[in-house]
Amino acid sequence: MKFHQKPIAAAVSCVLIGYALTASAPLLAQTAPDTTEAAKKVEADKKAAADKKAAAAKAANQLDTVVVTGIRASIEKSLDVKRDASANVDVITAEEVGKMPDKNLADSLQRLVGVAVRTDYDEAEKVSIRGTNPDMSLILFNGHTVSGGDWYVADQGSSSRSTSLSLIPSSVLNQAIVYKTSQANIADGGLAGTINVTTRKPLEQQAKLGGVLSVGGVHSTLADKTSSTINASVNWKNTDNTIGLIGQLFKEKRYIRRDTVSRLAYGTSSGWDVINTSTMKGITDASLAGSGYTAADLNGVRMPGSLSSEFVEGVRDRKGGVLSAQYRPNDTWDVTMTGFYSTMDTNNFGRLTAGAMYSMLLGKAEPFGATGAANTNTSSGGQQVFARILNPVIINTTSNYGFPLKVLKSATIIFPNGTTPQYIGNSEGFYRDGAGANSGFLDLDTKYRYSSDLFFKAMLSTTKGEGMTALDQGATFARYGTGVSYSLNGLQKAPDVTYFGAGENKPGLNADGSGYTLVNRGASSVKTIDKERSAALDADYTQNAGIFSSFVAGYRFADHKRLLLRWAPTLKAPALAAIGSFGYVNYPGDFGAQLNGNNWDRTGFYLTPDALKAYISAQFKTTTPEFERRVAGEIDVREVQTSSYIMQNLEGDRWSGNVGLRFVQTQVLAKIVSPVRGGLCPKIEPGKPVVACAAVPDAINTAGDGTTYYDGVAFNPLQGQVYYKTATDKSFYDTLPSMNFRYEFAPKLIGRLGASRTIGRQNYNVLGAGFGTPSCSGTAGCTVTGPNPDLKPLSAKNIDVSLAWYFAPRSLALINLYKSNIAGYPKTGTGKQDTTVDLIDPVDNLVKPFALLTSSQQGARIEGIELGYEQPIGAGFGIQTNVSRARSRVDDGRPLTGASEYSANVGGYFENDIFSARLVYNYRGKYVASSTAPAPTANSQGNSVINGVVMPVALQWAAPVSNVAFSMNYDFNKQLRVSFDATNLTNPTRAIYRYSEEEQQKLDVSGRQYYVTVRYKY
Repeated sequence: MKFHQKPIAAAVSCVLIGYALTASAPLLAQTAPDTTEAAKKVEADKKAAADKKAAAAKAANQLDTVVVTGIRASIEKSLDVKRDASANVDVITAEEVGKMPDKNLADSLQRLVGVAVRTDYDEAEKVSIRGTNPDMSLILFNGHTVSGGDWYVADQGSSSRSTSLSLIPSSVLNQAIVYKTSQANIADGGLAGTINVTTRKPLEQQAKLGGVLSVGGVHSTLADKTSSTINASVNWKNTDNTIGLIGQLFKEKRYIRRDTVSRLAYGTSSGWDVINTSTMKGITDASLAGSGYTAADLNGVRMPGSLSSEFVEGVRDRKGGVLSAQYRPNDTWDVTMTGFYSTMDTNNFGRLTAGAMYSMLLGKAEPFGATGAANTNTSSGGQQVFARILNPVIINTTSNYGFPLKVLKSATIIFPNGTTPQYIGNSEGFYRDGAGANSGFLDLDTKYRYSSDLFFKAMLSTTKGEGMTALDQGATFARYGTGVSYSLNGLQKAPDVTYFGAGENKPGLNADGSGYTLVNRGASSVKTIDKERSAALDADYTQNAGIFSSFVAGYRFADHKRLLLRWAPTLKAPALAAIGSFGYVNYPGDFGAQLNGNNWDRTGFYLTPDALKAYISAQFKTTTPEFERRVAGEIDVREVQTSSYIMQNLEGDRWSGNVGLRFVQTQVLAKIVSPVRGGLCPKIEPGKPVVACAAVPDAINTAGDGTTYYDGVAFNPLQGQVYYKTATDKSFYDTLPSMNFRYEFAPKLIGRLGASRTIGRQNYNVLGAGFGTPSCSGTAGCTVTGPNPDLKPLSAKNIDVSLAWYFAPRSLALINLYKSNIAGYPKTGTGKQDTTVDLIDPVDNLVKPFALLTSSQQGARIEGIELGYEQPIGAGFGIQTNVSRARSRVDDGRPLTGASEYSANVGGYFENDIFSARLVYNYRGKYVASSTAPAPTANSQGNSVINGVVMPVALQWAAPVSNVAFSMNYDFNKQLRVSFDATNLTNPTRAIYRYSEEEQQKLDVSGRQYYVTVRYKY
């Protein structure tokens, strides 16, 4: 962006430059000064007087000048950038981050007004702007996109566009500018806003040779482990200030732990649903005798399917570095090359002890919670048995959408007396070995000044990020007993839970049939690859012709690729091997102690990581990488983005602004996984010569996709499904106008008006997931679930009005009002679309057009207000606070995914020459916590019928959460500083609920983190 001079200075500059450019020789002759001796003396006297006056003024100014550093300097610098910008921006600088308790870039950005984060475990990770979900925010580094990979297996598989900032420590930041109003010269793709992060440039450093070495430790209270951190940087430049280098290395390790209670379980017992006494035959008037209820009273009451506990431990070992080289031989050329790479190892171990109350009530004993008619029934004495509900407590509540609901707050779910132990739940442990992510970029930034009026800027960049879980391996046990009793204790407390007749918490069945038995083992792998090559060229021509200050034009090309790869090892034999004497341990004694509950089940067990890995490795055989491939789950999307723009910068007396137009073409080249007709392309046995399928040459007949290859069993080449990839090619065109206007009502009072049209691109899984479950019928025709590459990019028409009062040094009071109307918001569900795809009917093996059951598009809107206030209050103290409200609505009546209506930051600081401290409170209101990249056929925006009332499907809502962080720094001298930082000081629990806060879905806690760092600057 282009920053403008103050109006008076700009006016003087325009007059001088205009005079130099337009004056003719005759005019010069007419205005030449008198060359007589008398005239020379008069001019000399005037000059001497002026010099004397200037010297006196300079001396006076020097006496009055107060040099500020640290927190105060960073605030002043950030406010200067914000004040002078034509667009509505927020700014955070390196100096400010250095004295904040922030450990990655997302931590830092959440301090800004209207910016919220998604927190995973104990660290902020993904950023949203103005109440939207993270997919709608574009994050740039030095003006180009940066690819990243998610570290957690579920996020890796979702293939969303949201950028994980957990790989990027705050220390790499020079400045981050959040554009809340768009400009034509900003890269497209940020529907709600764009964040441009810049790294340090060598020739902008003060010292010719200098650097910083920071060494410290971090203690995670819940994990009760301590680890080390080290961060070192060095900068050098030559005496002529023409060549410079900056290098930085970081290595930061932290242990994590999360204790959780949830409704997660296997099959239909996962989540919440309603009681139906016609299928839950143990619920009768007789069984409810004395409770005050009849069976009819329980019909339609919502109840939890499971009372589960989850225990996750892991590590985040982040390491990497930045290297930047700059060459500026003169005022004409400036060339900077910057490279960044970060990798994070995140092996993690998740354990789950789950219930199966729906299975119990439905009289079903399938050990993975399936409750269909064909699934195994319970059996006691040769008869199917149904669990009863005893001692029910029903409360009345209201759903998020205003519908009345009844919730079963507490009850005992138990089989009749004398029933032998039945299936009541599961226990599992999955160790994710080789989990992690990496991200890197290399960019070449060149600036060339052709003349005093015209300069060019060129950018070449390449970036790549990966997320991987090398082996997600685990074992699952079914649990047998006679019942469970529970009582919900509100949203922020763990429920009371007691199991009956289940025996000890250890592997193996007891003589009466109670206890646990191994029912499954599994292993799979996933890898996400995200990469982009881009080039941009910009030209800036200074006009200084009336109100026209400069004209800017440019072009950008980006070639982006996204791959999601899946594979899994092959079993040696179909039968489960006995667990034998493999080691197991129980949950730690303090498990769940910080979840505010007293009497919930915390007695789960799990195999140790070594025991689990040894058992799994003995179950699978070595085949070939091609055979282990699972094509059905792959995503393969290439996106070519081309854009050009023009923008006119304007400036007048007390005002400035810009108007521009950006032209964008998005070409989506998706390779969609499609099934080959059965028997048409036989599979190739591992190790045998690869021969292409004659009927379908593109068929991937080397992939197993779940095909068995047991020891001692002849390979069957016709088993399972063979796939090929169907190429699609769609192009979309968008015209993005923008306007920003800035007006100084007074020297310290600035108003802004911004209007623009922006775009955001659809998530990759919506564009390129594979087809599945094809079916045909005489009445409904042929349908298939799958992606929709015809989905246009999202677009938004935005307007923004703001007023900022810079009433004192380092002080600000502001108000922002904004509104966005969004078109193209994805509507997931199973509605039949107009789009068809030619596939093979699995019944008659004929190619037919299949209607897609996939995502469609709809409108959405968001509007809000932001308030901010900053001020030094004297004696080294100061405050920074902001609050925002964003109201959103989708056409179908739901809120935007990830949209918090309220968010706030309240911070206070103290600083003198040797000591500084900062305390920051952060609040984020409730928001829809569904995945930022729901599957294209997921029914997250469908309807349910409860007691005859049609209601939207119960989304998962994240409850409001507050947090406090603290930072303290003591300078022994100019070189040596000791810092103490603390994050998650309030040790917040994070709750998720369904239709109302009475329906707790999940509650977890991750503990506090304390950092001690010694920093030496040389």
